Amino acid sequence: MTVHQHIFDTAASLNADICKRIVDILQDGIEQHGRASLVVSGGRTPVPLFAALSEQPLAWDKVDVTLADERWVDNNHEASNEKLVREHLLVGRAANANFVPLKTSAEDASDGVSECEQRIAAMQQPFDVLILGMGEDGHTASLFPCSAQLADGLDCDSGRTCIAVTPGNAPHQRMSLTLPALLNSKHIFLHLTGDKKRQVVEQAMASDDVNEMPIRAVLQHADVDLMWAP
Repeated sequence: MTVHQHIFDTAASLNADICKRIVDILQDGIEQHGRASLVVSGGRTPVPLFAALSEQPLAWDKVDVTLADERWVDNNHEASNEKLVREHLLVGRAANANFVPLKTSAEDASDGVSECEQRIAAMQQPFDVLILGMGEDGHTASLFPCSAQLADGLDCDSGRTCIAVTPGNAPHQRMSLTLPALLNSKHIFLHLTGDKKRQVVEQAMASDDVNEMPIRAVLQHADVDLMWAP
């Protein structure tokens, strides 16, 4: 598989470029299938991109949006990725998009897996766009190198699309899309900023051990557009 590297001088120029790419892909999905699907990640990096996307003149009522992973907290909790998406993406013109949450009413994340998988199954697939981030430990979504559930999350033969995760060095239980669910995407963007993340992704591309750096599993099995700026 191929990593297509797109290097930008500024985060603003990166966001303008990736925003246009995403809108064009979603528009094409709507024209071809009547609906389009967008999978996003949390964190600080995508916030300006979310703001840019929310202003785009797209038929957002025909777009389903979900998350690559979610912390098992209420959707008004400061750590909630859903809260982040609702405040920065699902506003303005994008307010009419259909959001598919990964948090259920189950007290334990493991008890919410089946419901989450049913929600994901109802979305247009393959996903039109997947936007991934990456931690400095090489994790992506909530596929952590320190997690006891990593092998299950990377298993492409399990048939599972969601997995409950208890990170070893991060707070909160998580719900994560599995590797095969992430790979079931037409266009995968790895959206990174900062010199440290550039060093980490170069390290990831230089070796093959997916247990050490789970992002490698995506890079090894899919064509990925790496979008980076300082």
